[in-house]
Amino acid sequence: MTTVFEPGAINGMILKNRFVCSAIWNGMAEQDGSCSEKIIDFVAKPARGNVGLVITGGAFVSSDGHAYPGQAGIHSDALLPGLTAMTQAVHETGGRIVAQLYHGGVFANPQFTGQDPSGASVLNTGDGTLGKEMTIEQIRSVVVAFGEAAARAKKAGFDGVQIHGAHGYLVSQFLSPFFNHRADAYGGSIENRARLTLEIVQGIRETVGDGYPVMVKINADDFLPGGFNTDDMLQVAEWLEKAGVDAIELSGGTILGLATGNPNTSFSRVERNGLYYEDAAKRYRERVNVPLILVGGFRSLEESRRVVEQGIADYVSMARPFIRKPDLIKRWESGTSTGSACMSDNDCLFEGLKGNGVHCVHLND
Repeated sequence: MTTVFEPGAINGMILKNRFVCSAIWNGMAEQDGSCSEKIIDFVAKPARGNVGLVITGGAFVSSDGHAYPGQAGIHSDALLPGLTAMTQAVHETGGRIVAQLYHGGVFANPQFTGQDPSGASVLNTGDGTLGKEMTIEQIRSVVVAFGEAAARAKKAGFDGVQIHGAHGYLVSQFLSPFFNHRADAYGGSIENRARLTLEIVQGIRETVGDGYPVMVKINADDFLPGGFNTDDMLQVAEWLEKAGVDAIELSGGTILGLATGNPNTSFSRVERNGLYYEDAAKRYRERVNVPLILVGGFRSLEESRRVVEQGIADYVSMARPFIRKPDLIKRWESGTSTGSACMSDNDCLFEGLKGNGVHCVHLND
């Protein structure tokens, strides 16, 4: 029986335990997307707290994918010194670090990009429209950008990469029929909607080689009318397995959930009980053999142990709990079973939007 404190391996990347710090946008990068000392320290804190794997906040792979203030970039070789310093800071703790590769799609911010955003399709917001439909040429360019970003990540010392295919950003927009209304080879059927994701995986694999971990974060459900659902996820996950992906992180919801307060998304301010995507994870295990990282709702050592020991997931992933208590795993290892007091109220994230950097506004007990 596997335990949460047992080492794990993802395509040769050895992890000291089964705990993962999921990607956290922290709003601490410099204006050009380069790594500041603050962002390096933020990423290193959970590693110093004995988390086995840290996944960085989404780093935009091309300048037109930049969405948030203080967001890190990985679109230029000029950023390599800061990215290398980040990987060194985590490696010094004995931890491992994976770069999350990101493009905002229609949610890219013209304030940062200097151009109108483009995604799978134009988004009708109710108050008007947002973004433009990507041309085939733009799609081909973004596939190349993901591959080049992965090569850059490898050069900077990252132990692997993760494609951000969740939460309503570019890759998720193509996967989801809520966002994707295309009438070409990238829209309509699930095969077509998954085309971009699989082309990105193929492009990255050709760039970094077979022995380098390539992971994907994907939604279990968009929780949007007519959106990407668990049945879609299972089909795409099977294709990702055939494409040679080394691990899949299962999440859910979209940035629209944060804006609307949808109680069925992990982005919501509404308190939820239990693990968000456990049922989807159980269905995943019946059909897919790729190692599963499960995020959403973890707060206690007890539930972390249960999920790994029962084989529901291979790795336990948390984000906001580590913002409040970055040394949580070290405390659990020492025999303290007290869970994270994270309130899931997202006030930490709103601090980042205010320009204050993401941090817990409550007492760090």
